Amino acid sequence: MALHQGRFIPRNPKKYIGNNIRDIRFRSGWEQKAMVFFDMNPNILEWASECVVIPYISPLDGKKHRYFPDFLVKMRKKDGTIKTHLYEVKPLVQTKPPDARRKTKRYLKEVYTWGVNSAKWQAAMQYSEHMGWEFGILTEKDLGI
Repeated sequence: MALHQGRFIPRNPKKYIGNNIRDIRFRSGWEQKAMVFFDMNPNILEWASECVVIPYISPLDGKKHRYFPDFLVKMRKKDGTIKTHLYEVKPLVQTKPPDARRKTKRYLKEVYTWGVNSAKWQAAMQYSEHMGWEFGILTEKDLGI
């Protein structure tokens, strides 16, 4: 994944419900692609970037941290119902536990990343369930990349 960051300017600003429409930032081309989809899809009624804060306990230090999922999205489903989702955008490789056969520095970094992400995602699932939302992870497969 190439490092691709910048500001996003929505074509449908009334759909954006985040704090500052003049400062919507993407941290990857994949996040940018998701933003374009949310902005242009007529079934996406509202969306925001990094507007929800979820506390979680890191398995690495045992301390409380704050997690900002990438997107909050309110959408109309095919059956006409409206559902709210929290989404995180991640490479598919980061959504699975690392391969334990390799004991390299890269493996240790992957273990660290997997541990932190797993704790964040577990907290996001619990928070979403409490709110009546759904939590999901969007990968390059979901984004058509």
